[in-house]
Amino acid sequence: MNQKFYVTTPIYYVNDVPHIGHAYATIAADVLARYQKGVLGKKNVFFLTGTDEHGAKVAEAAQKAGKNPKEFCDEVSLRFKKAWKYLNILNDYFFRTTDERHIKRVQEIFQKIYENSKIYSDTYEGLYCVGCEKYLKEKELVNNCCPLHPNQKLTKQKEKNFFFKLKDYEKELVDLIGHNKLEILPASRKHEILSKITLGLEDISISREGVEWGIPLPSPWGKGQTLWVWTDALFNYYTATQFLENKSRFWPPDIHLIGKDILWFHAIVWPALLLAAGFKEDDLPKKIFAHGFFTINGQKISKSLGNVISPEELIKKFGVDGTRYLLLSEFPFGSDGDISIKKFEIRYNADLANGLGNLIARIVKLCEKADFKLSKNKKFYEPSLSDRTRLALLLNNCQFDQVLKFIWEKISEADHYLDEKKPWLLKESELEKILPELVQKVQEIASLLTPFLPKTAEKIKKQFQGPKIKSEKPLFPRLK
Repeated sequence: MNQKFYVTTPIYYVNDVPHIGHAYATIAADVLARYQKGVLGKKNVFFLTGTDEHGAKVAEAAQKAGKNPKEFCDEVSLRFKKAWKYLNILNDYFFRTTDERHIKRVQEIFQKIYENSKIYSDTYEGLYCVGCEKYLKEKELVNNCCPLHPNQKLTKQKEKNFFFKLKDYEKELVDLIGHNKLEILPASRKHEILSKITLGLEDISISREGVEWGIPLPSPWGKGQTLWVWTDALFNYYTATQFLENKSRFWPPDIHLIGKDILWFHAIVWPALLLAAGFKEDDLPKKIFAHGFFTINGQKISKSLGNVISPEELIKKFGVDGTRYLLLSEFPFGSDGDISIKKFEIRYNADLANGLGNLIARIVKLCEKADFKLSKNKKFYEPSLSDRTRLALLLNNCQFDQVLKFIWEKISEADHYLDEKKPWLLKESELEKILPELVQKVQEIASLLTPFLPKTAEKIKKQFQGPKIKSEKPLFPRLK
């Protein structure tokens, strides 16, 4: 049986438009998928992203826009598709929870969970946050507000719901997570989740009585109820592998990339639902990585503050590969970090224009000066085994900033080599002796860059594949 790799992003709510927070996780998943396609082959990698299109929040946003929910979802999901195309994201499928095939599969799964006696009917009364699409306990509130949506009023609701016996899975979840059968990274997030379970889990409502824009529960037992949006959305990772041709072998996911705000749903609710549906431990997701959040100039990203940055804005200023580099290199993937356009401009000029771009331009000019030609039979240099091993270990832990730091150390080494040898002072005969080593360094750097800066890596490879090496437009024009 062939090895396989299955990576997912969250499916993004269509009540919002694509911003850099969405782009962050999607670029990271794209890097992992491109890398694994290079190792395992394209047919053995499945990269899934998409949009979450049900729930009260989406219905409310559609009403404000003067559209019916499906029309609204069609428009916003298309914006996400276009944003990923602009960022050169090569996802293998774009998932939408309004897909009838998904709806049918989810209803079948919840029928099975019901038949397994893990669902019961009860009345629930509590404070509901539309922004989170979930009920909140008083101990979770900050100044009587949702900590994630302090400007949104909580609604007090009392309704008949169906509940999932989440409490039944406390011990099993502790075993799975504690022994890394379900690995949670960074380690701080694992400890956070285990602490929450230790405090005790409560059964959760999995349906809504007054929300029409959702998947109806199976009849007759669930008549008049729609699924809570989270229980619908989480199953996208599974249903996609079931109704898409030749994708069933990719289950279970090798890694879910998510934001830290939705870790509870993915690390607790998601595996418990799978177990309740009859999945065995070996059929559960292998790893969940919860990334941190951006702030902009010290402030939380917010439409009301007017500081939302779209992927298109960054691409217009820094280019596609420049944007990919800046988002992944600024700070560790699992940490929070503060960004600004000014910080990006400084890093762009230092690392891309004056760093990588300048190195390539210097070496190309030397090749032209010596009329250097590559042998027709000369293979393109690939990174050494030790470099490939280091790359694999870092990417396995989603240490994207460390991989890029490692690559830029090689760029600095090549610059120092030039400064030491002073090739511009050498005669052509002497210059020809050091050019093969410089070309090798460039080719190795291009190979390492491929998952991160695919267009740039391809330009470098094309420029240095020979036989003659010629000047081209600057890879990264300096910003003024």
